[in-house]
Amino acid sequence: MKRLFFGGIHPKYNKEMSTRITTLHTITPKTVVIPMQQHIGAPCTPLVKVGDRVLRGQKIGDGQGLCVPVHASVSGTVTAIESRPHTSGRMVNAVVIENDFQDQTVESEPITAPLEALDADQVLHAIREAGIVGMGGAAFPGNVKAMSSMGHIDTLIANACECEPYITADDSLLRTNPEQVLKGMQLLCQVLHPERVVLAVEDNKAEAIAKIRSMQKDFPGIELAVLPTRYPQGAEKQLIQALTGREVAPGQLPVTVGCAVFNVSTFAAIYRAVRLGVPLTQRIVTISGEAIAEPQNFIVRIGTPFRDLIEVAGGLNEKTERVISGGPMMGIAQSDLAVPVIKATNSILCLLKDRNGAAENPVCLRCGKCVSVCPMRLQPLYLYRFTNAGRTDELDRLHVLDCIECGSCAFTCPGKLPLVEKFRKGKQLVREANAK
Repeated sequence: MKRLFFGGIHPKYNKEMSTRITTLHTITPKTVVIPMQQHIGAPCTPLVKVGDRVLRGQKIGDGQGLCVPVHASVSGTVTAIESRPHTSGRMVNAVVIENDFQDQTVESEPITAPLEALDADQVLHAIREAGIVGMGGAAFPGNVKAMSSMGHIDTLIANACECEPYITADDSLLRTNPEQVLKGMQLLCQVLHPERVVLAVEDNKAEAIAKIRSMQKDFPGIELAVLPTRYPQGAEKQLIQALTGREVAPGQLPVTVGCAVFNVSTFAAIYRAVRLGVPLTQRIVTISGEAIAEPQNFIVRIGTPFRDLIEVAGGLNEKTERVISGGPMMGIAQSDLAVPVIKATNSILCLLKDRNGAAENPVCLRCGKCVSVCPMRLQPLYLYRFTNAGRTDELDRLHVLDCIECGSCAFTCPGKLPLVEKFRKGKQLVREANAK
């Protein structure tokens, strides 16, 4: 029985814009910019120097602790190692490679042992060395997440909900290459040994659902759960509640209720790392929005500048107001189109001026709509007030750190308050106060 999570909204999804073109073209730019920070945790230290020739798939950065390596996505020459703009809005150390278009690749080392004979440490090592992180947005190192789940979970969930408007990268993956996702799920099952394995997808992805159903007989034990379309269904705590009825307590992680959630693109990357010996050097990216000439999905090399991808998609409308990395609800507006695609970039959204207006003088009407839609059962109107007042004690008491920044409150707010922006600030204030 499917269960509804609290709150949520039904925005206009606009997913048909990027699925009209079904072919996945591969984008290979003249120059790639590979940031040394592409995941939660410690940044990588460059392993190359200016003037070095590198091969595609070669490890060019690594580090200790909570860190996974980064790899060259093209073959060519390192022309710079310097600070470059990042999708987060910060300047980040990056390795710049001039593409020689020979695409010479390092020799792969696939693991060919039968599924039932695979060693967990062997699989985890392959995941780590391939630089795999969560590709649904969080970018947490995949091997660390898997290790922390070993012996503690009974349910493994593949997240294909992709609930944000416009984005169809995971949908495109399931429509074109579902076998890699399902085989990646099998591989992680050998590490985690869950009792239940579920691939969850929203019911607005009919073609992907049909593809998975046609293959289920070849993958016994993997359950397909088709959920009603509702934002933010893809948030892991809400997805766990919808599938199992379990609620993750404030401040806790899914493992505390016996669940582990990985994005479907992450499962496909795990398959390629283990069975093909291929590190994470490319991913599917949706480019969409009313301001882009030809919305569609591309296979994009990590490090491709946004401007290159936008150009291939036909360019921007002259009335473009905003370019966002991610979706309209949780994405980050970009001020520089030189920023590169990173491992967690699933979408580039281009919006027109008349489609993204905001109030010049936002006012809280105390209508309570934000409270009724918050999937974390928070009180956004009070969080907004206490952030403005700098009341970190009240923000902590009202669990501002549990805000998943889904934007449901801002979407439904008639006063057009910049709620998510304020909550990000409030969370930072609480963290700074706790650190002191």
